[in-house]
Amino acid sequence: MPTPTTIATNVRGTLATALASVAASVYGSVPESVIPPAVIIIPAAPYLESTLINKSTTKVKINFTVTAAVAYYSNAASLDNLEQLIISILGAMPSGYVVGDVDRPAVTQVGASPLLVADLAVSTYYTQQSI
Repeated sequence: MPTPTTIATNVRGTLATALASVAASVYGSVPESVIPPAVIIIPAAPYLESTLINKSTTKVKINFTVTAAVAYYSNAASLDNLEQLIISILGAMPSGYVVGDVDRPAVTQVGASPLLVADLAVSTYYTQQSI
């Protein structure tokens, strides 16, 4: 009998565990508050792309946005910190996950904290076996 799997455990959880090696807070979903530096895994659009559906197997491509965020105090230092965080995220990416483009950095306000953020496009495949 196949072992039950879920996207939360076998995809987002695997990604969050791999990214835990970077010097940042890692969130497997959108948190209520962010402690920078941070890495946040967010569903992208399209989120799930069907690639195979039959009686015993469902296979989908899952798209994420991985947001890298650092404190924004000084433009030059913050940009350097963000670039270092992005490079460490790329180095920690687990096998089977594909990283696409990295969007240009932008300043965003979360609560009272200004953050410099950039989004990385990440995708992988997930297969659900019928039990």
